[in-house]
Amino acid sequence: MFIDIPSELEAALIGLPLPTWKLDGSFLATSTMERYRTELTATPRFEETLTTLRHALTGEGGGYAVLRLGNLAKALGADDDRFLRLVTAFATEVAVPFSPFPRWSLWKDIGVKVDKDPGKSSGIGYNAFHMDLVNGTLPPDYTTLLCVRPDALGGGPSILSDAHAAAARLSEDSRALLAESAYHYGTFFDLFGVGGEYKPFPVLDGSTAGKGFVRFTAKMLERSELSRAHADAARELAAELIRGQVSFMLQPGDYLIVNQRRFLHGREALRGGQETLPVADRRLLLQLFLRARAGDGSAVGRRHR
Repeated sequence: MFIDIPSELEAALIGLPLPTWKLDGSFLATSTMERYRTELTATPRFEETLTTLRHALTGEGGGYAVLRLGNLAKALGADDDRFLRLVTAFATEVAVPFSPFPRWSLWKDIGVKVDKDPGKSSGIGYNAFHMDLVNGTLPPDYTTLLCVRPDALGGGPSILSDAHAAAARLSEDSRALLAESAYHYGTFFDLFGVGGEYKPFPVLDGSTAGKGFVRFTAKMLERSELSRAHADAARELAAELIRGQVSFMLQPGDYLIVNQRRFLHGREALRGGQETLPVADRRLLLQLFLRARAGDGSAVGRRHR
């Protein structure tokens, strides 16, 4: 699931004249996506790389990919606008980039805050398996993370797990409980492009095996009122997710793309001593969400609004 960029493609991408993106509401404008595609398809070995990426995300047994863009990050600067436009261009070949948060234009910073809830994405503790925007009727089809800086102290590996494979290992009784609309988590306000609030929601939506969302976040076990039976079923799923997890450390320029209809994600705890690091030296990721295009199988034919 790690995809290296061919040297010929890297060389061509460094000087690619990609314009600043424009938004149509909360979504990347069609004119920007068309311009990006025109530029990318003219580069050598791009289509070959794109085929590999799409297969990793939606092919048999797939569900996530890491584009190794470290050389491009070094050449352009990991926090330079040119590099971010290039990564955005790659994202448009997977699905439509959008921002559900009005305070962010497209990409969202995920830094490290030592005084934050340790289990949050910007905290320093273990960030348990979850699906982003789990309580929206239309969650993002893909969540993506661009590594600008890893943890300077060596912690914080990313963790991923095949949600449908984990659910398939559960007992029939547990799956039946998880298919009931008995779960809820978090607040829901001032969001774009993710439908309405889904509360309560089922963890397993009853769609064709391997295609629907597994609406799970481990945080709901601590922060939601659940019956003992429903909580036990969710804990059983959490244990199976951990049993089947893969973990790896993102390096500068690595771009992780997760198909939320197949995989859940999280992060191991950062190393102790984060308070000794200057903010500018702490781990920094940038997050971008993607909506599958109408007609794409992973979108189940739903159009974005």
